[in-house]
Amino acid sequence: MSIQILGMVSTAYGSESAGWRGPVVDPGYLADFARAHEESGFDRALIAHSASSPEGFAAAAHVLYSTERLGVLIAQRPGFIQPTLTARKLATLDNLTGAGRVAIHHITGGSDTDQRRDGDFADKRARYRRTAEFIDVLRRTLTSDEPFDHEGEFYRFEGAFSSVKPQGEVPIFFGGQSDDAIRVGGQWADVYALWGEPLAQTRDRIDVIRAEAARHGREIGFSLSVRPIVAETEDAAWEKADGIRRAFEDNLAHKGGGTWRIGRGENTAVGAKRLKDEAAEKLVHDERLWFGVTQLTDGGGNSTALVGTPQQVADALLKYYDLGVRTFLIRGFDPLADVRDWGRELVPLLRAGAAAREETPVAAGRGR
Repeated sequence: MSIQILGMVSTAYGSESAGWRGPVVDPGYLADFARAHEESGFDRALIAHSASSPEGFAAAAHVLYSTERLGVLIAQRPGFIQPTLTARKLATLDNLTGAGRVAIHHITGGSDTDQRRDGDFADKRARYRRTAEFIDVLRRTLTSDEPFDHEGEFYRFEGAFSSVKPQGEVPIFFGGQSDDAIRVGGQWADVYALWGEPLAQTRDRIDVIRAEAARHGREIGFSLSVRPIVAETEDAAWEKADGIRRAFEDNLAHKGGGTWRIGRGENTAVGAKRLKDEAAEKLVHDERLWFGVTQLTDGGGNSTALVGTPQQVADALLKYYDLGVRTFLIRGFDPLADVRDWGRELVPLLRAGAAAREETPVAAGRGR
């Protein structure tokens, strides 16, 4: 398949603009949310991670057992679970739920405050070195037919081995925008995750990361994370975006519920600074890439939005496809309702546009 469409599920209802309600873990809601992604034609759903949120592997298992086809992308931070055990957890889930439904996303951590909640006091450069070593051992554990020894800066194993191997591929996603991140991701990742930046900046990042991967004799895929705001007309979509921003401002003022209770601390990630700088430059880039919510945040997380009709948003996403992006992670501000809405028009339009490009790949510079 030429394109992968990912969503994001949570264990309880909520967003920055809608607020949060209900228990922190609502099994029925999570199952409904997962099934909505499957029914709307998504390939996977991201299980996010923070040092105060519900545990991702358990949530992923619930998603997998609540659906028949939908895959999961489990976010995790290297340093808290041994890579050998992580590999066995992934392979076991793959065997129990169907080949190819499990993927992992490595996040090195942009907030020292949040890292320290789980007892990690390493600085960011050390964390990136640890991530590289973690992925190396993880991949070897998933694939090695014989026990192996490993002695590195952060991990030491004798006779490491997993008797359970995944039946399908377990894609390794990775994100980060610093020079250290690019060195790690270029060497080790299967898919490099990018925030929704303007086209010119995205093209530049793809070129830099591809060059780093080529230094290691590798090719690498790309994912783009963005939040569509869709309505029947363009004017209605912009009105919807304004309403989302007002609701977000109101929630910030009242600090109501959910994840507002515990902040993640200062975000020092390079990618977060890039988004903040782009938001300060102007609120709308490339006609419909909107930074209205990004302006209100620390720049971290998936906050930039594409605003317009389903066709306009699909066309905007396909411009990133033309740059080489093949995986799109889209999530909404009214999460469950948006997923159901996108399944009617946006997802089919995006798939049709990608299929048409595969049939007639004539545009110069189109990625692989």
